[in-house]
Amino acid sequence: MADDRPPRPLLLQRNYLSLFSGQLISISGERLTYLALVGLLAEYTAHFQGAARSSLLLWMQGNVMLLPVLLFAPFTGAWVDRMNLKRVMIVSDSLRAVLVVLIPLSYLATHQIGYVYLLIFALFTCNVFFLPAKSAITPELVPPSQLLLANALLAGAGVAGTSAGWVGSWLVDHLGWAPALYINGVTYIVSVVALVIIAYRPAAHHAPRVAISLRTYVHEVTEGWRMVRQDPRLVLALTGLAAVWVGGGFLHIAGNQHIQRAAGKLAGMERVGGLMAILALGSALGTWWVNRSGRSYPRHVILAAGLMLVAAGLVAFAVSTRFAVFAAAGFLVGIGAAPAFVLPETMLQENTELRQRGRVFSARDFLMRLMLLGGQTVAGIAVPLVGTGATLIVAAGMMVLVGVLAFVMGQRNSECSAG
Repeated sequence: MADDRPPRPLLLQRNYLSLFSGQLISISGERLTYLALVGLLAEYTAHFQGAARSSLLLWMQGNVMLLPVLLFAPFTGAWVDRMNLKRVMIVSDSLRAVLVVLIPLSYLATHQIGYVYLLIFALFTCNVFFLPAKSAITPELVPPSQLLLANALLAGAGVAGTSAGWVGSWLVDHLGWAPALYINGVTYIVSVVALVIIAYRPAAHHAPRVAISLRTYVHEVTEGWRMVRQDPRLVLALTGLAAVWVGGGFLHIAGNQHIQRAAGKLAGMERVGGLMAILALGSALGTWWVNRSGRSYPRHVILAAGLMLVAAGLVAFAVSTRFAVFAAAGFLVGIGAAPAFVLPETMLQENTELRQRGRVFSARDFLMRLMLLGGQTVAGIAVPLVGTGATLIVAAGMMVLVGVLAFVMGQRNSECSAG
């Protein structure tokens, strides 16, 4: 006899609670790593004095983080689809715990940025395996009726980790960037322990269906990319998500410099961390709304409206040098960006076969990092030419254009489904 009882609340389910708690702690550590690395560059450039040099160093740091995804993500998905997803995540986080501690040890021993960049490259190579495995395993740990909520809560873990940015920035400013990275190593170990607790039995689709060969591997890779390209629902999801990643590239280059220069003698990572926390609060509100009232609206409408809010926040940020305005703008950007993180994740999971999830999420990671690279590159060229404010306004215009595109695509998809 079928069990008609409603599923238990997600945070009372051991598997999901372990995944959620591990992500909450490790994401907090990741935000701390970002602040520590920016703090290192801020110290190296005297708080980003010299627009051309500062933009170049920020661009190089961002590209070292992106390069592993651009090189490997198109191919790792097919491999992940054949593996035990839990094991992939455990190995990835274990390696990240070691690598993040080696970054300060290497720099303090050699005072060479090149070695740091090599370790950052290795660190983000682990992400290439961890992230698609996490996205692929989530639908196997929760009932389908709770999938949107599960993704909203995981997004909330990211929000909470980001909101802890103020604490992280205080650590960077008062203790130094190196101790901050040591702390992050501990967070990855905690994540490994949480993942070990998950009771997970790999589904049959993880076993090799045919003998592994170069020919079958290439076929599986191209099969996943073909699915992403041909399904309009997946294209819509990735379009909305791509806009936010482009905006992130602009903020990494232009936003950091805009904040530091506005602060003048008060420059430090605490302002960046505080704004990250405020943005996270806005994202928490947006995530809550999407999972509650937002369920009654078409997803493409929510995505388009969110991008318009992001554009408005970027304009406000660009035309001011006052921290209060920065805070209001960051809160607005957080609200608008939330749907672009929660809805595409769910849409990709709902519209992808189990045996292809690794490939689809690897394709997502590749495309999003490519968008981030594009945003960073355009911003890196624009800031020395037109300044940080004008560069951020360009980013706002791009958000508006993509918001309109997402709305039009969604309307067409709805009309085709109705027809």
